[in-house]
Amino acid sequence: MGVITYSMEITSTIAPSRMFKALFLDSHSILPQIVPEGIKSIEFIEGDGGVGSIKKTNFGESSHIKYTKHKIEALDAGSFYCKFTMIESDIKFDKIDFITEEVKFVAAGSGCVCKMTSEYHVQEGCELKEEDIKKGKDRAMGLYKAVEEYLVANPDVCA
Repeated sequence: MGVITYSMEITSTIAPSRMFKALFLDSHSILPQIVPEGIKSIEFIEGDGGVGSIKKTNFGESSHIKYTKHKIEALDAGSFYCKFTMIESDIKFDKIDFITEEVKFVAAGSGCVCKMTSEYHVQEGCELKEEDIKKGKDRAMGLYKAVEEYLVANPDVCA
């Protein structure tokens, strides 16, 4: 098994505490409101949101994915850091065993920088193409920007 690592940074005008809360601590209640056409619901099927919890995301009818399950590996609300692993999806991965994501929000002026690192654990003898990784990152960027726009329009949410 090989590991392909991909990193990116996204800047935001929103404080790191609000972005972290919306995307990780309160995502189960916030994200279905922000993108109801994309995310139907998010539920904890194990745990209560802390380390070791498993979160299931159910996607809308228009999505190419029906659901994903993520296990929270590390969570530090004080430093705005989360590490999680996608452990299951209805889409059969023919090249990937699992994906681990690390996300950290760092204050920058009145906003923040989101630093993301993804590790794609590729099955032995398989090759993962750059465009496959880019598709996933584009979806993540779209969600991030939707959350940012929602928080700008609703300054009391996640305050």
